[in-house]
Amino acid sequence: MQESVRIIRTGLDEGINFLDNCWDYNGGESEIRMGKALQDGYRQKAFLMTKIDSRTKQGAAKQIDESLRRLQTDHVDLLQFHEVIRDTDPDAIFAVNGGMEAAVAARQQGKLRYIGFTGHKSPEIHLKMLNTALVHKFTFNSVQMPLNLMDAHYDSFEKLVLPVLLAHNIGVLGMKPMGDGLILQTKTVEAVDCLRYALNLPTSVVITGCDSLPILQQALQTARTFRPLSQEQVAALLAKTEKVAQNGEHELYKTAHNFDGTYQNPQWLD
Repeated sequence: MQESVRIIRTGLDEGINFLDNCWDYNGGESEIRMGKALQDGYRQKAFLMTKIDSRTKQGAAKQIDESLRRLQTDHVDLLQFHEVIRDTDPDAIFAVNGGMEAAVAARQQGKLRYIGFTGHKSPEIHLKMLNTALVHKFTFNSVQMPLNLMDAHYDSFEKLVLPVLLAHNIGVLGMKPMGDGLILQTKTVEAVDCLRYALNLPTSVVITGCDSLPILQQALQTARTFRPLSQEQVAALLAKTEKVAQNGEHELYKTAHNFDGTYQNPQWLD
């Protein structure tokens, strides 16, 4: 707990202001730790985001309140529907008595400011979610998705979804710049290469895990010294990962269920 608090507060003190979390991470412990870190005036420094899993109005409302209690705050800045990874998810969320009704009600009550969704499985499912929202005359404030040196080569969110978000002025939250470590395991690129590539994309924020102070400092140093990459530099980085990225075997969040928390715990969707 103490180390978590130290990492979060150091990040905020050093200028990081976007914090990612989720109702289900570590059985709620991640929100509890962040809630402790955000005391003593730190909540005011943070743009706080969390995610919920429930696709039902009743379940979503309960998860929102549980998250607020754990985070020790009266509101989050951004609430996102987590793991939109099934073809059925968009219709479920936007159904009568679906989760979106709870999110909109919570926004009206001041419990959250903005609404978005996340997913790591398929660009087509992301596009379906955006189109379903359009049918319901709803525009998401943000969309979170993998944007990295592997994604660019296989079933690419960067190529298929990113242009749509930019066209509609929807916030782009790039996640998994290192593919949850899977990209680094290929030994084709270094961590800093991954961060620089992600930072070069037209995102609102790049979300990277910082589980230790040295990793946090690496991210801070990369961000502070970042300069836009030339087309030649981008092409050189992509060339390093092209061969190993062809079939998605190093993007298991797309091609397997290893990263699908709601697949392992379907009750979270209730």
